[in-house]
Amino acid sequence: MEKIFGFTHYSFFTEMSELATKHHSFDLSLGLPDFDIDRRLTSFLKEAADHPCHQYEPLAGNPLLIKNIMGYNAKRVNGIKLQENEVTIIPCATFALYTALKSILNQGDEVIIIQPSYYTYGPSVVLNGGTPVYYDLEHDFTINWEKFQNCISEKTKAVIVNSPQNPTGTILTRSDWQQLYELIQHQEIYLISEEIYDTYCYDGLEHYSSFLHPELKNRTFCIFSFGKMFHTSGWKVSYLLASETLTAKFRCHQQYISYSANAPAQYALARYLEVFDPFENRDIMERKRDLFNEMIAFTPLEATKKAEGSVFQIVNFRNVSKTMTDVEFSKWLTVEKKTACLPLSAFYNSRQNSDYIRFSFAKKDDLIIHALEHLQKNL
Repeated sequence: MEKIFGFTHYSFFTEMSELATKHHSFDLSLGLPDFDIDRRLTSFLKEAADHPCHQYEPLAGNPLLIKNIMGYNAKRVNGIKLQENEVTIIPCATFALYTALKSILNQGDEVIIIQPSYYTYGPSVVLNGGTPVYYDLEHDFTINWEKFQNCISEKTKAVIVNSPQNPTGTILTRSDWQQLYELIQHQEIYLISEEIYDTYCYDGLEHYSSFLHPELKNRTFCIFSFGKMFHTSGWKVSYLLASETLTAKFRCHQQYISYSANAPAQYALARYLEVFDPFENRDIMERKRDLFNEMIAFTPLEATKKAEGSVFQIVNFRNVSKTMTDVEFSKWLTVEKKTACLPLSAFYNSRQNSDYIRFSFAKKDDLIIHALEHLQKNL
C-alpha cells in the first residue's frame, strides 16, 4: 500500500468491507446504514426537483436551511442559540476539518489529536503544514486531563476532538469542555470539535456541545453532519458552527475549495428539519445498540462498556484469542466466522495492536440478529 506524507494511501476500512463482500460475511464493519431513510426526506427531495434550487446556493448556504438549523439547535435539551453569521453549510465533515485547519495553521504548528480517532485527522493536519501530536485515551477510553496537558507545547495551535466519539462511543461532558479550556486559555489554541453523532446519546445522556462553552465558542469550529443525523451521507451536506470571526476565516478558504454544497439536498433537508423528531431517531438507534449488546453477551466476546453514544460498539476479543493481533483477529472473524468488524488499532496513528474490535449497529435488526446468532453458534 502506497504511503503519502507517512499515511497509508488505502483505507483499512475499505479493505475490510471488500473482504466481507468477497467472503459473503455479515458486514458490521462500517457505519453506513443499510436501512431506508425517512420517506418524508425522499418526498422533500422529489419536491426539490420541481423547485428552483438547481444553481449554486450562497456561500453560507440555503437561507431556509440556516434558519431551520438555528431553530433546531435552539430547541435542543442543551439549547444552542445561534446568529445567522455563525452557521455555514458545507459538503461534509471531512471538508470542514480540512478547511478549518487551513484557516488557522502555519507551517510547523502542532495539532493535538485524541486517539483512537477517525483516519482523516492526521493527514488533514499534515496536508495543511501542521504536525500531529497524539494523545491516547485511558484504558476506559476517558481523557486524563493531567496527562493531556503534557501534549501542549508552545507550538500547539489546535486540538481535534470528537464527541460522541468514533470508535469508542464515549461522550465529553460540560466538565470536560471546562477542563480543556483551562488548559488552553492562555495560548492561541483553537478547537475543532467534530460532533457528528450528536443525535445519538443514550441512557438519558444529552449531547453537550463545545459551542455552549462561552469562552471556547470564540475559538471553536464545531462540525455537524446531516449525513449521520438522517442516514444520507451520499447527499453531501453538513454544517459548521463558528464565531463570526472564525466563520469569516473559514469562508475565505471555502470559496476557493468547494464554494457551496448540494443545492437540492439543502432544500430537502431544510424542509425535513421542520418535522424531524430527534428523540425518535435516537430511540431507534438505542434499541439497535441494546439488541447488539444483549446478543453479544451470549458469545465469548466482551462488550465491557456500552457505547454512551454514536453508532459503534467496541468489544474485547481476548476471551477468544490471546495471541492474534486485532488486525489478524478482525480478518479471521470476517473470513472464517463470516462477521466483519474493524480492529481498534486502525484508529491509531502507529499502534499495531489492541484488545478490541469495533462493530457498527447502524444496521437492519435482521442483520444484527443473524450476525450475532452466527457468532453465538460458531465462536
